[in-house]
Amino acid sequence: MKLYYAQNTRAVRIAWLLEELGLDYEIEKFTLGDRAMREPDYLKVHPMGRVPALEDKGVTIFESGAIVQYVLALYGEGRLQPAVGTQEFANYLQWLHYCEGMIMPPINTIVVETILLPPERRTEVNVKRATKLLNQMLMAVNNHLEGAEFLAGNFTAADIMTGHSIIMSGRMGADFSDKPNLQPYADRLMARPALQKAWSL
Repeated sequence: MKLYYAQNTRAVRIAWLLEELGLDYEIEKFTLGDRAMREPDYLKVHPMGRVPALEDKGVTIFESGAIVQYVLALYGEGRLQPAVGTQEFANYLQWLHYCEGMIMPPINTIVVETILLPPERRTEVNVKRATKLLNQMLMAVNNHLEGAEFLAGNFTAADIMTGHSIIMSGRMGADFSDKPNLQPYADRLMARPALQKAWSL
């Protein structure tokens, strides 16, 4: 199993998952903006020149949520997901996918408008709109966490997916002041040795 990885990207989610499961894997590291990610050889692995990508048993897969589901299906042995048919399984599925459907789109806009674009091409209206939307998306997570340590009962892969997005939101300067459950949740996740390892690769 080989993971293509760069720090401070969604690839952290996959390294975190592999570490939580105690799986052996090879890693190929990039830095954001690395020209090697645009070379023909790597574009055969990930056609958009991004990370993560995972190679395993002749299979290549490059969407982080799909990688999580693939790894759990083949190697999870029932770990990191609730039993099918339970209410917690429904919660698990919702929060497993919530990050990419709801949290990451406004984060992506903020990153583009405040970091990637040159100053003369940035649009403040887009940043304000994305920030407002991000706060709404984060409030739903905050409310769900009321009285709970994790998103779907015990720690699951939903916490790896959406939890990573919460941590990244905080690092991007999202306002948690009216969302008192988010920072303690992020702190609980950051205290996990598997995440500490994944973040420092």
